[in-house]
Amino acid sequence: MTPFKSKTRIQIRFKDIDKLGHVNNANHISYFESARLDYFNELTSNNLKIDWENEGIILAKIEMEYKQPIFLEDKVFVYTWVSHVGSKSFEMSCSIGREVNGQEEIAAKGKAIIVCFNYKTNESILMPESWKALMIGS
Repeated sequence: MTPFKSKTRIQIRFKDIDKLGHVNNANHISYFESARLDYFNELTSNNLKIDWENEGIILAKIEMEYKQPIFLEDKVFVYTWVSHVGSKSFEMSCSIGREVNGQEEIAAKGKAIIVCFNYKTNESILMPESWKALMIGS
């Protein structure tokens, strides 16, 4: 069983760079957020219908571990996948990489806890089986 994995190319903007000449750490979480959006766009392209108006997801927790600096001219990408599935939530993991001399190098790793949520009742809900099947590749 291979989990569905997404790869997102990140465009570094000049505003992302701090006085030390590298991407400020706060941007890594935004990169992960963009990659999560791409992940769900790719997942739903497989005929999965998500009613984002009524039922969807909310972010409960996020962590980022920094390994290497990212610079303005770096080619940056984010791999995103679901690393754990629970009954009402799931954990998404990411690996933020950069290309160095044609080789991929890990710049940061992150995890997010995502809760399945009903926006009308303002409560967590069971994760739909159709989501689980696509996320874990069964």
